[in-house]
Amino acid sequence: MSSSFRVQVSKDYLVFASAHFITFRGHQCETLHGHNYRVGVAVEGSVDPETLFVLDFSVLKQITRRLVDEIDHKVLLPKLNPKLSYRDEGDRLAVDYFGEPTYVFPRADCILLPIPNSTAEMLAQYLGTRVREELGRGGYRHLTRLEIEVEENYGQSATYSEVLGMD
Repeated sequence: MSSSFRVQVSKDYLVFASAHFITFRGHQCETLHGHNYRVGVAVEGSVDPETLFVLDFSVLKQITRRLVDEIDHKVLLPKLNPKLSYRDEGDRLAVDYFGEPTYVFPRADCILLPIPNSTAEMLAQYLGTRVREELGRGGYRHLTRLEIEVEENYGQSATYSEVLGMD
């Protein structure tokens, strides 16, 4: 018989307030706006025979908090979006949409993310990938599934999950 357990964390401090915009089909781009995002993370796996837990809650909280702190109070810019290009202008970052100048931000206020669009789905996948990498570096190889939820507004969220083959 095979069994699995699931642990999850979603705390008041696993949040980030960031600005973003999404590009749509064709030549449409929404206006710059922001959200107070909330992040929840869950992992599944076997229970350690000595500690009798899947993973210490503090490990998930520390990893997730570090990641959300990196993007908190930033303009989230999708580096892999083919509709956008970026120009460094000293301490400013210019964003062009289909070659047309669209935004100029203080460089320190921006984070270029390796995602194609700054949707809740892509943010969840980005954070999920980062959590998986951190867990792998920490030697947590017994985990079988990872799930990340990014809520951009109350009752409005996207969830990314992946099966882990860390063994």
